[in-house]
Amino acid sequence: MTHLSELDLDTADVSALTDRREAVLAAVREHAGRIACGVARIEGGSYGRRAFSTDRGEWTVKYEAGELEFLLYEPRGGGETYVVSTQSPADPESLARALEDYGAFVAAYNDYVDSLEGVLDGVDSGFPAIESAESIVAERDRIVDRIESCCGRMAGELHRHEGSDYGTFTARVDGTRWELKRERDAVSYLRVGGSGGVYLLSQYGPPAATDVREYAPRFGGFVSAYNDHVSGLALDIEQTEL
Repeated sequence: MTHLSELDLDTADVSALTDRREAVLAAVREHAGRIACGVARIEGGSYGRRAFSTDRGEWTVKYEAGELEFLLYEPRGGGETYVVSTQSPADPESLARALEDYGAFVAAYNDYVDSLEGVLDGVDSGFPAIESAESIVAERDRIVDRIESCCGRMAGELHRHEGSDYGTFTARVDGTRWELKRERDAVSYLRVGGSGGVYLLSQYGPPAATDVREYAPRFGGFVSAYNDHVSGLALDIEQTEL
């Protein structure tokens, strides 16, 4: 029996082939990367893809964060070759066939860029003057500050007579539910209309001016409901006998 150790056969050295492939891929990656950057800049996004057709097939450039993610070649006869990808490199034969069409791909990209030349010519950038919202915001903030001041006093009194760190006071005003939530003697929020309602006071910022316009006139009814609540508590205390 012949042992493998006794065989004296030459094997092909693939180092030269793989080294050449790596050199070619590095050049393609750098060149196609500039195309990907150009597409990303034109389309104004950090993520996306664009396909370019040639006589022999279709090339797809996919970019992420403005950089080339992959370059895919799909010949018209079927199949696909990822010329540039994050996976294993293409086999040399498929890569060679794809790169025969690379020049046509670059030409298609250049045609794409040329087709956009002058696309913004004639676009009028003389837009109308912008009206200032300063006075609206100032009036909105003035009204909200008054509401917050009243609610702060309510929260303080509720904390005093309820004695708990957290609590809510709810009332219906003209059929609409109002809810004041507090943490100790500070206001957490004032919400109108239930869980999906409008926050007149919250930690996330002021309400819209239109919401203030709708609900501020009704806030007095909520205050009256609170006063009635306190009066009822006082009456209960007065009627308590020891």
